[in-house]
Amino acid sequence: MTDRREEGTSPWLQAGRLAFLALYGVTLLAALGWALSNVRQIGPESRAVVLRMGALERIQNAGLLLAWPRPFEQVVVLPSADRVIERRVETLLRSGLAQKSDLDGSLANDATAGSGYLLTGDAGVVQLDVRVFYKVTAPYDFVLQGDHVLPALDRLVARNAVAVCASRDLDTILVARPELIGADSSVAERRERLRGDLQQGINRSLAALVSAGNGLGIEVERVDVQSSLPREAVSAFNAVLTASQQAEQGVAAAQNDAARQLQAANQAADRTLQVARAQASERLARSQADTATITSLAQAQQQHADPGLLLRLYRERVPGILSRAGSVTTVDPRDSGHLILEGPQP
Repeated sequence: MTDRREEGTSPWLQAGRLAFLALYGVTLLAALGWALSNVRQIGPESRAVVLRMGALERIQNAGLLLAWPRPFEQVVVLPSADRVIERRVETLLRSGLAQKSDLDGSLANDATAGSGYLLTGDAGVVQLDVRVFYKVTAPYDFVLQGDHVLPALDRLVARNAVAVCASRDLDTILVARPELIGADSSVAERRERLRGDLQQGINRSLAALVSAGNGLGIEVERVDVQSSLPREAVSAFNAVLTASQQAEQGVAAAQNDAARQLQAANQAADRTLQVARAQASERLARSQADTATITSLAQAQQQHADPGLLLRLYRERVPGILSRAGSVTTVDPRDSGHLILEGPQP
């Protein structure tokens, strides 16, 4: 009896029993944790998709979720229906190697030369930084696609960005030439429609995937686009803008000089015309004064107002004329004789 009691109360046996009890307790706790692993609280910004053996069982909104543990049921937590998620499309940006070559000034290889650049309809080059804001509209499709959703969304955005840029010229994507803004209002309107056209193109691509049975379960709500020019293009545009401004300044200065010269020429022409008119008026008045006597004599002769006027004038003027003449020779047309009167000697 004493040996059996000693064997039952031996330290090794007690240690084995304690280990068994501890293992049993841990097993119970693990089983309880496994049984309650899918019992959780779903927040107001989320919802849960419950899959039973891979098939859609139900969609649980905010609240307490009761579900069987794995592998019987699987719970996938998704954003709520009204939650908007932001996604920056990295595939449209310059790669790290391309940025390094830009900073170093080294020549890029064929793989990195066109990284992050999009061609426009007028053979221009532009860079787009696109941020997409989307909602999960079909939770089961979103869960079914899993990790392929975001890469597929990036490819759809990149493809539609290429199509949108190819259908526009550079000035309808960003303000490359500010002088065209005031000249053509449609350019600014098309620039404002860029985000809307890109959003519609992405949603059409998503709808095409849904029609083909490969929907991503998302819908784009808004697209933010920040456009820019490559660094080399910015330098070239700045040089062209500076040259254009200098040319405009030169044209303005030439126009001012031409206006001043035209004004001076007009003033000189006006002065010349006024002087000519004044001299003509003066000469006309002097001529009229010089011929006034003759004119009055002609009128009197024509009107026979004074028959003895010519004889009287002859007698008044001839002595003065003869006094100035050195000699006078008179000839009588009816006589062949000559009568010579000697005038006063000078």
